[in-house]
Amino acid sequence: MPRKSRKKSESGIYHVMLRGINQQQILEDDEDNEKFLDVLEDCKKASGFELYAYCLMGNHVHLLLKVINEDLDQIFKRIGARYVYWYNWKYHRLGHLFQDRFKSEPVEDDRYFLTVLRYIHQNPIKAKICNSVENYRWSSYNEYTGNSKITNCDFALSMTGIDEFIKFQNSNNDDFCLEHEVVFRLRDDEVKGIMKKICNAATVEGFLRFNSSERDFYLKELRKSGASIRQISRLTGVSKAIVEKASDR
Repeated sequence: MPRKSRKKSESGIYHVMLRGINQQQILEDDEDNEKFLDVLEDCKKASGFELYAYCLMGNHVHLLLKVINEDLDQIFKRIGARYVYWYNWKYHRLGHLFQDRFKSEPVEDDRYFLTVLRYIHQNPIKAKICNSVENYRWSSYNEYTGNSKITNCDFALSMTGIDEFIKFQNSNNDDFCLEHEVVFRLRDDEVKGIMKKICNAATVEGFLRFNSSERDFYLKELRKSGASIRQISRLTGVSKAIVEKASDR
């Protein structure tokens, strides 16, 4: 079946979501996040697009940008080629990293532009990573309230002013933009931290010392924390079948 053509934005502004193949992590640590922002900055200079917002979320990235010199597909070919080359080198891997077809939606009016901007900045709150937009390091929010590095802040601030911008970005809402099937996944180090907290065992050897009732209780708690069955099985040494059974009790 042929792919549907990408909906073209009359304004040139798009909300884009780039995610890992099979929703895998594409940003494992601070170095990866910093590298992605460096790539984004280099590609911005090469492609000439304006960047209004970004948020790096481990297994996916949100961007709000305006195409100028190059079209959207060419921009993301640049970004993908540069980041994936470096990522594969760092982690000694081969093959694709990003899902083949990134998601995008046109942003045609000021009201929706500000809504998408807020949605992007509040992604870490919805994922329960932090409870305030200003406390998340890997989004463009603090470029608006501090020194801008790669974000074109003037366009949004010309609509609202800084005080109204801060108020709007922090307001409660039911925004739901573009995203329909993203699963927020915990990183392995986060799951190990949860294991340490709930049962004082952050290794396979430590976890396997529990009797079956203790083990099943902790497995259920790990599932409730947001860890996937496959991830729990890999980090605890317990089979997926047992993890699934414990989770359903």
